[in-house]
Amino acid sequence: MQGLRKDMIPAAKPVIGDEEVAAAVRVLRGGRVVQGPEVAAFEEEFGALVEGRACIAVNSGTSALHLALLALGLGPGDEVIVPSFSFAASANAVRLAGAEPVFAEVDPDTFCLDPDAVADAVGPRTAALMPVHLYGHPAPMGGLTQLAQRHGLALIEDACQAHATSLHGRPVGTFGDAACFSFYPTKNMHALEGGMVVVPDETLGRTLRLLRNQGMEQRYENEIVGANMRMTDVSAAIGRVQLARLAGWTEQRRANARVLDEGLGSTGLVTPFVADGARHVYHQYTVRVPGGAEARDAVRRELDAAGVGCAVYYPTPIHRLKPYAHLGADLPVTDAAAAGVLSLPVHPQLTADDLEQIVEAADSAARTVGVTR
Repeated sequence: MQGLRKDMIPAAKPVIGDEEVAAAVRVLRGGRVVQGPEVAAFEEEFGALVEGRACIAVNSGTSALHLALLALGLGPGDEVIVPSFSFAASANAVRLAGAEPVFAEVDPDTFCLDPDAVADAVGPRTAALMPVHLYGHPAPMGGLTQLAQRHGLALIEDACQAHATSLHGRPVGTFGDAACFSFYPTKNMHALEGGMVVVPDETLGRTLRLLRNQGMEQRYENEIVGANMRMTDVSAAIGRVQLARLAGWTEQRRANARVLDEGLGSTGLVTPFVADGARHVYHQYTVRVPGGAEARDAVRRELDAAGVGCAVYYPTPIHRLKPYAHLGADLPVTDAAAAGVLSLPVHPQLTADDLEQIVEAADSAARTVGVTR
């Protein structure tokens, strides 16, 4: 957050408090700092979020996606359908596994994969679907699960932004053959850095544990080719502190979002849509600015001048990034989303005064720019 004015409300504010510091110091003084008891405890405790599924901690959300693909046997010759409207890691992990991403269109309201578009994208080489629960809103897992079953495809949930999200009462991370979470500092909970792969059985879980640890369970007894993607016990200890506070933080995010919904309802900005049965956890509170990128960027400048930090996730869809542009994907809904989205502060450290300032600044910005629905 360096460079922000003292009165700037930050778009995100990672928590590193006394409890997190104490947990890290405790591990450092104890001497077991990598893949030790803290990691095992974090895995067990995280399981409560995903109906007791097997949890395998790794060093990042990207590693979680990469290893999930490898553990499910995906690689050269396979295609994996992913959204282009996401962080690049969603497609990068597919490439790192040796497979090829195929980009499908998103729903214009939720920004998550559109099952009809996915159905159109399924081809003879399609081996898996990888929906993203973007911004903390669940993807339409009913339709996607049916598609996966109909075509015999693996289903991998990218839940890196969706801790404690659910759909019709069922938590994300429990729909697919694997699910992946991230603990990057700006996520709804963090571990300084880290990730978690969630799978329905320990047989697959053991494969993942081998893959993250050079292919070995016992030292120097390598069973498969693996990598070093272990989580440190320092990260796990911090993650355990954060996990214990996640429920309260989640409800505060949801309460903040309700205040913003009410305050921004008449501004011309399009507030976040929530599908029937969806529990949105607002990793980002993302509005749409009618009028495209020019209007959006003008609103962003006005908010910045008013001391309200905001950000664009994501200004360039993955299919237009250099490593993927040659695929020639045509995704007008995705392009329109990227041109119009703007994420406002929603983190649990906001005060009532902060929320009032955000609403007033957004209303003023929309009027100054001339935003209308």
